[in-house]
Amino acid sequence: MEWLPPPNGHALAVLLLTAAALLLFTRERIALETSSLAVLVALALGFELFPFERGGQLLHATDFLLGFGHEALVAVCALMIAGQGLVRTGALEPVGRVLARAWGAAPAISLLLTLVVGALLSAFVNNVPIVVLLLPILISVSLRTRSPASGVLMPMGFATLVGGMSTTIGTSTNLLVVSVASDLGLRRLEMFDFFVPVAVAGGVAILYLWLVAPRLLPVRQTDLGDTSPRVFAAQLLITEGSFADGKALADAVDKTGGEMKVSRILRSEQTSLLPLPDAALRAGDRLLVSDTAERLKDYEGALGATLYAGDMPVDEDNPLHADDQQLAEVVVTQGSLLEGSSLSAARFSERYQLLTLALHRAGRHRQVLHSGLRDLRLQVGDVVLIQGAREQVAELKRRGDVLVLDATADLPSTRLAPLALAIMAGIILGAALDLVPIAISALTGVLLMLATGCLSWRDAARALNTQVILIVVASLALGAALLKTGAADYLAQLFVTATQGTSPTWLLSGLMLLMALMTNIVSNNAAALIGTPIAIGIARQLGLPEEAFVLAVLFGANMSYATPIAYKTNLLVMSAGGYRFSDFLRVGVPLTLIMWAVFSWLLPRLYGLE
Repeated sequence: MEWLPPPNGHALAVLLLTAAALLLFTRERIALETSSLAVLVALALGFELFPFERGGQLLHATDFLLGFGHEALVAVCALMIAGQGLVRTGALEPVGRVLARAWGAAPAISLLLTLVVGALLSAFVNNVPIVVLLLPILISVSLRTRSPASGVLMPMGFATLVGGMSTTIGTSTNLLVVSVASDLGLRRLEMFDFFVPVAVAGGVAILYLWLVAPRLLPVRQTDLGDTSPRVFAAQLLITEGSFADGKALADAVDKTGGEMKVSRILRSEQTSLLPLPDAALRAGDRLLVSDTAERLKDYEGALGATLYAGDMPVDEDNPLHADDQQLAEVVVTQGSLLEGSSLSAARFSERYQLLTLALHRAGRHRQVLHSGLRDLRLQVGDVVLIQGAREQVAELKRRGDVLVLDATADLPSTRLAPLALAIMAGIILGAALDLVPIAISALTGVLLMLATGCLSWRDAARALNTQVILIVVASLALGAALLKTGAADYLAQLFVTATQGTSPTWLLSGLMLLMALMTNIVSNNAAALIGTPIAIGIARQLGLPEEAFVLAVLFGANMSYATPIAYKTNLLVMSAGGYRFSDFLRVGVPLTLIMWAVFSWLLPRLYGLE
C-alpha cells in the first residue's frame, strides 16, 4: 500500500476534533446540544487564534457560524414547524380513523396497511408526528385483542424510517446531504430523484417488517399494553389520630391483611426511612406504595390515611377512584410542553387540574412522583401516569400538548385541519415541481399556517428543536473545516489507498455500511454531513459518479435501526412497547443488512459501476 504523507497541521487538528466530536455525540451524560456547541466554539476559537490560509484565501473563524443561516437548516426548521401544524389541527385524523376501523376487520392485512401508510406519510412529513398518530391506535388494538403491543410497535416505527429516506424532504438528513452536495458542485437532487431505489429496497423491508419482525420480537409486558388491573405508585399520608399514627410499620401492614408493600417512608422532604418492620410511624409520614386503585383505597380506609399524589392531596375534589375519573398515560413528544422541562416548571398539575401519579422512563422501573421527581427534567419518550376527571383528560387530548395513550384516546380534530393539509400539500408541490426551493416553499407554508390560525407562535417555538439545530450547525462547521483544510481529501485518499484494487461496487457498498454503523452510534445528521464531502472526494479521485457515492452516504445515514438511541422515534416506541436494547439489535440489524444488500445491488447498476 502506498504511503501517504501526513496532512497539514490544521487538517490534522480538524481530524482529531472530528474524532472527539463523534465520541462526544455518543455520551448520554453530556447533552447533545452541549457537545455540538463545544465543537462549534472549538472550531471558531481555534481558527481565530491560529489562522489558516490556503490558495491565498484566509479561512475566517466566523465562516463556521454560517450554518445558522444555511438553506438546509432553514428548510429543516420550517418543515418541523409545518409538521407541528398538522399535529395541532388533527389533520391526520382521517388516516387514523380508517386504520383503526381496518384493524377490527383484518388484523394481519391491517398491519401491512399500517406499515405502508406510515412509510408513505413519512416520505413527506417528519416521522415523529406519524409515530405519535399510530401509537395509540396500535396500543388500543393490542388492548382489544389481548395481543402484545410489542409485536407491532417497533415494525411500525421502522417503517416510518424506511419511508423517510425516499424523498429529499423525508428527513432532515436527506435535506442536509442534498444541500451540502449541491454546495460542493453536484447538481441539486430533486424531490423524487432517488424514490425508485428506496421504493425497491423499502418494499423488501416492509415485507420483512410485516412477516418476519413480529416473530423475532419477544413478548414484552408494559404498563401501556397491560389489560390487567393497573398498578401504579402513590403515597399514603399518615394523618394525626389515625390508626397508623404511633404504630409500628408491621402493625400497619397487618391491618391491611399483610397485602400492603411499602418501599419507603418519607418523613420530610429531606428525610426518608427504610421500611423496617419496627419503624415507628407518626403523623405527617408518607408511605410509598404501589398497587391497584381499589387496593390503595382499601389501605386508605384501613389505616385512616390519606392518599397523596405529588403535592396535591387526593380528596373529595380530587378523588382517586370515582365514576368520572380516568387514568391515562401521556407521552412526552418532541415539541410538547414537557420536553426538556419538569412537571413543576411546566405547572402541569395546576394547568390541567390533573394528578401526576408516576413516571415511566424506558430502561428504568417506574418511579414514585415525590418532591424530588417533580423537578426531574423530562425527555422525549418519558411516560407520565396521570389521573383526573374525564372532562379534564379529554381537554388534555384536545389541546394536543402531549400524546395521551389509552384505549379510548380521541385524536385531536379542528375545523382548520383541511386548511393545514392544503398548506402542507402546497409546500410539497412547490418543491416537487421545482417552482421554488424547499426552504422558500416551507417558510411560505409556515407563514400561511400562522396567518390562518393553524399554528400559534408558541406552537412554532415548541416545534423547533435546539438539539437538531445545534447538531446541524456543528456538523456543517465540521464538514466545512474538513473540506477547506484538506482533511476530507486526505481521508478520501486514505480510503482509496486502503481499498486499492477493490471494485467500485465494493467501494460504494463499504462506504454505505460505514455510514450505517456510524448513524447507530452518533447522530445521523453528523454522520451524513461529515461523510458527504469525504464521499465526493473518493468519487473525484477515482473518476466515478459522485452522485452514487452521495446517495450511499444518504442511504447509510438513514439506517437508524440497530439501537434505540439512533433516532428519537426509536425511543418513543421503546417506551411504549417495553422493549430492551437487545430487541433493537434482534430486529434492527437484519433490517440494516437487508437495506444495505439491496442498495449495494441497485446503486452500481443505476450508475453503471458494475
